[in-house]
Amino acid sequence: MNDIAIRTHGLGKMYHIGSERPEYHTLRDALTNAVKRPIERIRNPGAATHTSEVLWALRDIDLEIQHGEVLGIVGRNGSGKSTLLKVLSRITEPSEGWAEMRGRVGSLLEVGTGFHGELTGRENIQLNGAILGMRRAEIKSRFDEIVEFSEIGKFLDTPVKRYSSGMYVRLAFAVAAHLNPEILIVDEVLAVGDAEFQRKCLGRMGEVAREGRTVLFVSHNMSAVRNLCTRAIQLANGRVVMAGETSEVTEAYLRGTRTESLDSLAEAVRVFPPDPAFRLDGITIRQGGRETLTILSGQPFEVEYRYTVPERIMGLRVFFDLVDDEQTALFRSHHDDDAASMSLLEAGQYVSTATVPADLLATRQYELRINARLGNGLIIAGDGVGVPIVVESSGTFNQAYKSRMRFKLQPRIAWETSKVSDEIDPVARAYG
Repeated sequence: MNDIAIRTHGLGKMYHIGSERPEYHTLRDALTNAVKRPIERIRNPGAATHTSEVLWALRDIDLEIQHGEVLGIVGRNGSGKSTLLKVLSRITEPSEGWAEMRGRVGSLLEVGTGFHGELTGRENIQLNGAILGMRRAEIKSRFDEIVEFSEIGKFLDTPVKRYSSGMYVRLAFAVAAHLNPEILIVDEVLAVGDAEFQRKCLGRMGEVAREGRTVLFVSHNMSAVRNLCTRAIQLANGRVVMAGETSEVTEAYLRGTRTESLDSLAEAVRVFPPDPAFRLDGITIRQGGRETLTILSGQPFEVEYRYTVPERIMGLRVFFDLVDDEQTALFRSHHDDDAASMSLLEAGQYVSTATVPADLLATRQYELRINARLGNGLIIAGDGVGVPIVVESSGTFNQAYKSRMRFKLQPRIAWETSKVSDEIDPVARAYG
């Protein structure tokens, strides 16, 4: 019982959709309307009345989160993730049930939450610390660390209403993470920052967790959730549909999103430019026997082309380019890269399958640009027809990529180490 930081029981939040906002009336208006309504109903019995649809953003949420636990919350847009965090942060009241929080709560739910636009960055640090219940001495002891982390020291005495969204979130996260809240609640707001700052924030949340404080983390970045969180829950339609080990929950969530994302494959085939010498019939991306556009880094995956050649042709090549989220072309692969000479294809239907090895791609978003080249050198689809894919961590550990550097690839390279002699150089021994 004493180890529980957050407990909820039967927690629910209801909204009325489509209802008119009630007007403010005086007592005289209320008495007048009480007399007029029955008369109006008699005169106009069929008159429409304003109705509203009830939407339960959360329903029957029962949670127990231990002190020092890092809980990931995943789910599609509209599943109730942000609503849950707002209820736990006391920004909105639940419609039913209750939530108990044990400890000071630091929240970062949207850019500028808790900031006063007319106050400077310096003043907002003081204000947020006071809201968290910290003494002036505590805030002062952390002040320089907050400013250094936020990297906005040059603008510290500027009103925050003049900050960009990136500057806002830098300062907001620095304050939330460094003013020693026992519970840190972070929504997807970190996506506002640049890639380097996002990695910096994730590193700080890891430090907070190792210090024994509790973290609730909402993100669509499954790699970040896997690396940071000790446990996860999945929300759907306002309810917890799965809770357990982070890897199990995130994999189940990704499986549920794959069917929708596969529509882009059919669209790519549909828009592929027609050509009398080549017809693209289908594209499939598979991993572990399943069709998917979400790839786990530790396993190979296949890219399958299905196409028709109406007439005999020399030198036809199907191929793809892989481009990362910074539009850097990483590599190109043709179906006949190993052929000694140009291949001759008779008229018919063909299937060509490329296997991309495991442990090659870093965890990030990519675009697979499918294409074909005719024997005369003509590339049918120009820069190719793009299919979005996402590479997520498979959970395997690779020490090299804990660095903050943004590697384009992250292959596992085979190394061997062997002892070649028992002798030690005298100079080396002296320094040993």
